[in-house]
Amino acid sequence: MPMADVDHQLRLLRRQYLQLFEPDFLAWPHPQLLRRSDAQAWLFKNLFDESRNPRLPPQRYQLRVLRPLIARIEKAIQDPDEDEISDDLMGRIGALMTHGVPSEFETMKERAYVTFTCLPESRTNRNLDSDGDDATEEPTITLLERRNLISGSRTTGHRTWEAALHLGSYLLTNPGQNLIRGKSVLELGAGTGFLAILCAKHLGARRVITTDGDEAVVDYLKENLALNDIDDGKLIMARTLWWGDELQGTWVEQACSSDPFDVVIGADITYDKVAITALVRTLRQLFRMRHQLQVIIAGVVRNADTFQTFQDECARSNFTVEEIILAAKPMREQTALFYAAAVPIKILKITSGN
Repeated sequence: MPMADVDHQLRLLRRQYLQLFEPDFLAWPHPQLLRRSDAQAWLFKNLFDESRNPRLPPQRYQLRVLRPLIARIEKAIQDPDEDEISDDLMGRIGALMTHGVPSEFETMKERAYVTFTCLPESRTNRNLDSDGDDATEEPTITLLERRNLISGSRTTGHRTWEAALHLGSYLLTNPGQNLIRGKSVLELGAGTGFLAILCAKHLGARRVITTDGDEAVVDYLKENLALNDIDDGKLIMARTLWWGDELQGTWVEQACSSDPFDVVIGADITYDKVAITALVRTLRQLFRMRHQLQVIIAGVVRNADTFQTFQDECARSNFTVEEIILAAKPMREQTALFYAAAVPIKILKITSGN
């Protein structure tokens, strides 16, 4: 099998695994590849070796992946005299089963490392270069998240949701990159900070200020900045911002005066009718500070009436609203930034209109 195919299959599995993709839907490599000793060595090194990877998924998740992986390798072996299962893989599953893993309830309470692979559009449509076997060359963002949350709950800021990943996919296209490169960016309702970190770390933003209304979320957000080595307070900073509050005379006005915002971004921030009024009031104030501002907001249309409420509020404020068309690929066709697309996800571009 050509090495380009080897890299593609193994790296795709690694991307899904590090993003804690549901094991039932993982894209398993071809059996012919799985029985190869070099492929098994690569999988252990890049997916399960804690000495090389300090930010691996939780042990319970590792076990959920190792079991079907080893079962598939066993099934792929045709000649036991020539092919065998890696001692390292067997040792890892043995250690996890012997020492035990946290219960499902304990795992739900803990934060977990989640690593997102952020390939620009130019790299998602071709295989990666196959020089060497080290997968750390891919552009990534690692976050600490609580994965077992319900959308719409009061703790949604502790995980990255579908709309953020969809907007991230757009920002990784050529038009999206042009929107961010060299610009001053303000994020509203940041949650884990995925989009802000993407802009600062991989898209060449000049400055990023990422905000949330929950002080506890902002504290966690600062941890995620540190995880990605961009917490120096110069390129990116995290602040608390309550929608609807008067911005005149605050740090927001001072920041916009010293380095005017070019772009405001937000994802999954239009699901609450009560908060929409306050959000639009904040947008009005931002447009008064910076008339030529561009606002890009993505939202999963879980409730069409609520999403329409946001658009109606924008219309009442005389904003110009355009939809940016980006079709979400089915999960089986996604090669990076994996997310469910069964429910419509829309991206809106909003300008002052006055």
